[in-house]
Amino acid sequence: MDWIPLGIVILLAMGFNYTNGFHDAANAIATSVSTRALTPRIALGMAAIANLTGAFFGTKVAQTVGSGIIDAPQGSAGLWLVGAALVGATGWNLLTWWLGLPSSSSHALIGGLGGAALAAGATVKWTGILDKVVIPMVVSPIVGLVLGYFVMTAILWSFRHANPGRVSRGFRYAQTGSAAAMAFGHGLQDAAKTAGVVVLALTVAGRQTSQQVPFWVLVLSAVVISFGTYAGGWRIMRTLGRKIIHLDPPQGFAAEASAAVILYVAGLAFGAPISTTHTITSTIMGVGSTKRLSAVRWGVARTIIGGWVLTFPGAGLAAALAYGLTLLVR
Repeated sequence: MDWIPLGIVILLAMGFNYTNGFHDAANAIATSVSTRALTPRIALGMAAIANLTGAFFGTKVAQTVGSGIIDAPQGSAGLWLVGAALVGATGWNLLTWWLGLPSSSSHALIGGLGGAALAAGATVKWTGILDKVVIPMVVSPIVGLVLGYFVMTAILWSFRHANPGRVSRGFRYAQTGSAAAMAFGHGLQDAAKTAGVVVLALTVAGRQTSQQVPFWVLVLSAVVISFGTYAGGWRIMRTLGRKIIHLDPPQGFAAEASAAVILYVAGLAFGAPISTTHTITSTIMGVGSTKRLSAVRWGVARTIIGGWVLTFPGAGLAAALAYGLTLLVR
């Protein structure tokens, strides 16, 4: 097969990857910026480097996305399908970014693959989606809510007799590490998902027969998502960092550290492509609940959760429409 159609699909994948970077930059650094532990540009630079590094540890996640979601047909038909999925996912990312809504780029991608596959009459691996996507999608926010609550409770108990100003300064420094850990987890999860789509494209194009992720694919995905991260996602950053709850440095540290642990366990142990957005949002809610339930702006939280629910069908419908349009130009 000619390299040009494959090259176009890879460019579409990197376009999605770039939007993933600036769409989800807030996941890693919003809490650190809102507590003034880091300046925005320093935080973005640190997050870009950590994203770049984390991408090389996400091969299990890449293999799940590349082979565990759909069975794409071989040849040009498969490339049209993958391209339409990427257009749908990218469109959803841009829409939710414009609205300042922290939806999941991961679920936009998986919804796009599913929607394009259904439109093309290809096989969707519903069992794999249930085991690797739906169950983790439900479980990870619950775990995030509970873990964030207990980590923050432990911090409050451990430092109950300490000077509040000194504690705040100490956790402001500690947030540099927790934000970097969160960004590393974002690279492990999200850059790897794009790498998995590139592997899928290489497979249907007949350029690869195994599910191993080529080193150049990891490098390309890592570099592009890092550039996207450095571009920043200021609209969503304001939502996560300020609108759910006003965080102080200990709370920011607890939310980031809790979210990072969940991302590592899901990605390294199970290869589950969970949402970094869902994870950090739920840990922020859990941390905020230790102060008092009314401290969390649950109306904002409901809006965010509504965006989560709409992501799968929204991105899937956009991808299905994109695939329909391809039938007119072939």
